[in-house]
Formats: sequence, structure tokens, C-alpha cells
Amino acid sequence: MKKLTMRIGTICIAAFLLIAASCTKLNEQVYGSKSIRDASNGSASDLKGVYSQIDGQTNQANTYALQEHPTDEMMGPTRGTDWGDFGTWRKLHTHTWDAFHNQVSDTWDELNTGVYRATQVINASGVSNQNKAEASFLRAYFMFQVVDLYGQAPFRDPAAASDVNPKVYSRSEATDFIIKDLEFAEANLGPTSDEGQASVSAADALLAKVYLNKAVYKAANVGGPFTFDAADMNKVIGYADKITAAGYHLNAHGKYFANFSWDNSTASTEIIFGLTNSATNAPANTHNRWRMTMHYNQTPSSWNGFTTLADFYNSFEDSDERKGVAYPGMTDLNGLRAGFLIGQQYGHGNVALKQRGGQPLVFTPVVSLNYSTEAQGIRVIKYLPKPAADGSVNDDYATNTYVLFRYSDVLLEKAEAIMRGGTPTGGQTALSIVNDLRVTRGASVLASVDATALLAERGRELYWEGWRRNDQIRFGTFNNPVDQRPAKTSPTRTIYPIPQRAVDSNPNLKQNAGY
Repeated sequence: MKKLTMRIGTICIAAFLLIAASCTKLNEQVYGSKSIRDASNGSASDLKGVYSQIDGQTNQANTYALQEHPTDEMMGPTRGTDWGDFGTWRKLHTHTWDAFHNQVSDTWDELNTGVYRATQVINASGVSNQNKAEASFLRAYFMFQVVDLYGQAPFRDPAAASDVNPKVYSRSEATDFIIKDLEFAEANLGPTSDEGQASVSAADALLAKVYLNKAVYKAANVGGPFTFDAADMNKVIGYADKITAAGYHLNAHGKYFANFSWDNSTASTEIIFGLTNSATNAPANTHNRWRMTMHYNQTPSSWNGFTTLADFYNSFEDSDERKGVAYPGMTDLNGLRAGFLIGQQYGHGNVALKQRGGQPLVFTPVVSLNYSTEAQGIRVIKYLPKPAADGSVNDDYATNTYVLFRYSDVLLEKAEAIMRGGTPTGGQTALSIVNDLRVTRGASVLASVDATALLAERGRELYWEGWRRNDQIRFGTFNNPVDQRPAKTSPTRTIYPIPQRAVDSNPNLKQNAGY
């Protein structure tokens, strides 16, 4: 349980889960189709298979891409013939996807597979209360992503006949379902020393996030306006306080990137739930996070892909360690810095690196979504590759734990809940929470905090961790123009379309407005 050994690629759910018979992913591996009935027999031992379904979150595509590429902190520029991929990344950044978009479809499959597999474990005969509670947390996690991304959630009872169309929960109904699952998990899970296993604090963290977003999920109109109920905000505050009482706390000043280092499972005091890796078993592809952005000639050699936006980079103070630091045990060995990479890049022995054509490897803030050179765009190193003494990196088994829920996120959620009308606790205010975090990270204190400042702080703290779209929607900025997307987009873009093949397969599904 604590070390996941089962790797699941793209599992294509059979017709009873609304999808076609085969699919592929935009990564280095392609998997064939597999019936979900072959993937799991419903026994309690299949719980590790439900955990392994989260591995898809560590791919640069699908759930992660849908949550990051449409925002103000990431884009995937095409570089000559590299990263064209039939426009999949450009469509995400420009909000021009449709119901046939490959990643919209594949993410739907992946997440609903997780819901179904967790349900099989929950409904299995003889399942222990512990396993049922863990599966309930995992089902809530997958369904939360479905609700957040698509606005409705199909649900099939594993005992139902295969020719029965799955029922569909509305966004509001699914939110209530998620809360019920999490309340059961929270009441039946205890603490754990392994952040890769569901715990009471993991359930509290997801409950806080659900209640914080409840106004979005219960809104009459997609895209708002949203009315945040004080009772919901008090729930957020209560769950945040439980997590604090459990002993989680911020890493000390100068240790921000220890949350993402190769030894973060012991170096971080902030990881509430994630996917664990070891030197011999690494199901969570944390190496994907540096491969998808670093240049071919950096160490480790990578894919030269995604960048941040210059305006987002410029939102950081120079003193803020989250902007970038020389990281001991990495920068001194292979020249790679943690955080944002801009300007001349260096390798082992402090040697200035070059592009493939021989020009200096100088990352620039100027980048074009459609026609970029190989050196354009500011790169981001959040997870840190571990180099050997000679600077080389064998990243096949990157040992970094992949972080899904982190304590600083919970603290900022508490600050937001107070700002939105919740009752302060522990002598804290929204301003004091934000300033405590900023001082810890080396940034200056703020004189006041409002919605704009709080959203900006969440961006600086949690960039490239998969929460930016969720945050921007809640704060009402998701549809605003950004670099390479000059016009405001429709509020209907705050949820994705139901994949057309799913709509065609199940009459209980209705296409979302605007598609």
C-alpha cells in the first residue's frame, strides 16, 4: 500500500463507461485498450490499483494540462516541428478546445476510471473499513476533478447490467456526493507516516478545497457570479485548523524547494498527500516535470517544451526564494537552478551551455505560442533532479514524492476563507497568514490583502502544481486576456465540454453550454 507497484497507463473504459475502445496519450508511452472489468475484480486487494490510477496526474498531458495550460502561468509553444502535436497545447492556452479535443477526452476516461475502480473496492464484499475509507477518499479525489473540469459526473454501480446507461450527477449533486465520501473517510482514517497513503489530514485537505469551491459548483450560472456562504468558509477554516493541529507546518526560510527535492519525503514538513517514489520503484513520473520544460542540452537532457508567461514571472520580488535559487547538491554539480530559468544557462563546471546550432543557450521572456525558437521562453524547475558527483542525472527512478496536497495551500485557503466572510481563529487574519508565508519565503510584508493580492500569492506559492485554473475561476480571472490570448473568452470556458463520444453513448449526459 505504501509503495505503489502497479502502473496503469491509459485504461480505456468499455462502453458502459461511455467511451470508445482505444486511446493514446501524448507522452513517451502508448497503451492499448483494456476493459475495466479486466482491470479489477472488485476485491479489497485492488485498492493499490486505485492509487495507481492517480499516476496519470504526473503526466504532462490530460488532467495536469487541462488545469495549467489555459491559465496565466503556463503555455506550450510550438518550436519548429517540435511540440506541434496537432495544436493540442495551443488550443488549451487560447481556450479554443472543443468536444473532440484529445486531452479533454482522455482526461474524462482517466478520471472516470478512477471513480469506477474506487467504487468497486467500496462495494466489494468483506472489504475492511480502512480500505473502504481509503477508497472513499480516492473516489472523492477523482470525482472532484471530474466535477471541477466538466461540471457533471456520470456514475455507474458496478452491480448494474452493462446495457444500463450510467446515471449522471449534476455539479451540485456530485459535490454533495463528494462531501459525503470525504466525511466517511475523515471519520474512519487516522494519521499516517506515509504521505502516499490516504489519511485523515488528506481528507481534511480535500474537504477544505471542496468547501472553498462550493460556491462555484453550486452557482446558477457557469462562470459566476459566485456567492460564498460564511458557513462554508467556516468549514474551510475548521478543516485547516485540524491539519495544523496534526503537526504540519511550513518549511523554514530558505527551504521552499525542499518540498520538491529528491529527498522531499523527509525534507518537507508540508506534504499532506502525494505519490511516493523510491530508487527502485518510481510509479509517479516526477521527472516529467523537468523533462517537459528543460532544453535538450541541459542536464538531464530533456524535451524543451513548456514555459511560463513573462507577466507571471515578473510578479515575484527578487528576494522571494520561490522565484529561484542555487540549490545545494544540484546547482553546484550541474549548473541547474531551482525555480525560474531565464538568461544564460550553465552546466557542469559552470560551463555556459549552447543551443543545438551553437548559439548561447539564453532563455528569453519573449515567446510565441506558434513560432518559437528553441531558446525562447522562461523555463520552470519546481521538482529537482538529483545529480551524481559528475553532474549527470539518471532520472528513470526519480525519488521525489509527487505532491498533491501541501500545507501552504491549506493556509492560503484559510486566509481566503477569512477574507470571504469566515470567522478568524487562532488570532490569525487573512493578512497575518499571507505575511507569515511571505516572510518565510523571503518576500516583503503586505500592508493589506484583497482578492487580487491573495490570488497573486496563491500563484507565487503554488505555481505549476495543478491548481491555477481552479483558483482563477474562483477569483473570476480565468477568462481574462493573457500573453498569446489577447481577447477575453466566454464564461462557458470555465468548464470543458463532455467528450462527444461520451454524449453519443449515454443519453443521460447533456453537452455543456457553449459547445
